[in-house]
Amino acid sequence: MDLSTRYLGFELSHPLIVGASPQTAGLDSARRLEDCGAAALVLPSIFEEQIAQEDVNAIHGWLQTSEISAEAQAYFPDPAEFAFGPDSYLEQIRKLKAALGIPVIASLNGSTPSGWLEYAQKIEQAGADALELNLYHLPTNVMEIGEAVERRGLECVRIVREAVNIPVSVKLSPYFSSLPHFAKVLEGASVDGLVLFNRFLQPDLDLEALAVNPCLELSDSSSLRLRLRWLAILSASLRVPLAASGGIHTVEDAVKAVLVGASALQVVSALYARGPEHLQALRKGLARWLSDHEYDSLAQARGSMNLRNSPDPAAFERANYMRVITGWRM
Repeated sequence: MDLSTRYLGFELSHPLIVGASPQTAGLDSARRLEDCGAAALVLPSIFEEQIAQEDVNAIHGWLQTSEISAEAQAYFPDPAEFAFGPDSYLEQIRKLKAALGIPVIASLNGSTPSGWLEYAQKIEQAGADALELNLYHLPTNVMEIGEAVERRGLECVRIVREAVNIPVSVKLSPYFSSLPHFAKVLEGASVDGLVLFNRFLQPDLDLEALAVNPCLELSDSSSLRLRLRWLAILSASLRVPLAASGGIHTVEDAVKAVLVGASALQVVSALYARGPEHLQALRKGLARWLSDHEYDSLAQARGSMNLRNSPDPAAFERANYMRVITGWRM
């Protein structure tokens, strides 16, 4: 079965890549992921705050001049908690490129168009094959309008796109007021791919200490549903390749994402739960499903159930909501 796909300009033998996470950071773990069949790796993100302020005092100074309350400083990560500083991140890119034969995609995480974006050029010089720009911004200012959020994100993308020659993808959240329009604008800004979606990891409260606790919960297959809807909608009208990120755990998950238009499948949580060897099971299962359903290739199946090609396109819009609500019984 031909599982080949094109993503960020790379001809990949299959769509399964390992998304940004600590498991892609180390040489040994990265080699193991490649041995288990990963088509590409996305490195953990280097954060805007790390680049702008590299030492402890500077980071705390940044916090004191931001719009974050004093209490919030307690849960901003200490610089020592980051896996890599800005310089060591570049060195790790060089080491991974020397050790691996698959594309190495660096990741930048930020939200403001400032001097930190010049770091993208250093990432390219270090040898990264591509760059994933993670637009992670949580609006908390009641006076900030949605257009301003989009404009700032677009400016970040344009600065990076003009600064580097390597492919650039943008990792989005699902919370834009008009995601299709923003995606179309990003396509017009010559991005090479879109990733759906980053995860807004929700904090919890410690009721005894009266503190805010950062929390990490692995995704599961139910996380994929939001991605399926927007992959189906966006792939019907965009030319830029799309990657699904979040909820790819089973062969069925992988098949669904491809059918609604994904060119690449970023896997993270499933590998923590089942080990890197799960990549092999996903690849074999995907090939088997396509063969059993008389597809000749992944390309033939991709997008065959998106908004344009689905026999019931309204199901991706209001119809699903209406059917579920009106059909629900105690």
